[in-house]
Amino acid sequence: MRERPNANEYTPYQGQYISLVPEGDLIEILEAQKTRTLDLIAGLTEEQANSRYAPGKWSLKQVFGHISDNERIQSYRLLRIARGDQTNLPGYEQDELVPGGPFESWSLQQLAEDYRTVREATLTLLRGLRAEDWTRIGHANDNPVSVRALACINSGHELHHLRIVEEKYLK
Repeated sequence: MRERPNANEYTPYQGQYISLVPEGDLIEILEAQKTRTLDLIAGLTEEQANSRYAPGKWSLKQVFGHISDNERIQSYRLLRIARGDQTNLPGYEQDELVPGGPFESWSLQQLAEDYRTVREATLTLLRGLRAEDWTRIGHANDNPVSVRALACINSGHELHHLRIVEEKYLK
């Protein structure tokens, strides 16, 4: 996918993530992100991965778990909309999901494998889309959203969190 979504294909909130995605082939961008993120995880110590930059903030393990969980959710939405499902898909609350996850008890290797598996599944899904699937619009959390916007949100959401990791956790 090279054509960016139009502003009517996503909410202003989602636009903050889409605006972070560079121009180019989205599948290639997601592949490059996978390599970068796996290298970042591989370079962490368990102490760093368990750290929080402030009280009440997520640990790095929780951040990486959240990136994977969010991608699962966005890709599920993407699949249903790409296949023509017009059901309004529910929203979710990240501050409820993250504490309910097992991430803090996982090793860095488990986090990396989870991330790698989720990203590979997303890439397989995207590679299988037909040209007309990319522009399909459905509804999630009572808002219109397109397949190509959801694919961009996966990339931009990760970029958003990696910027926070670099600025607040690894400074």
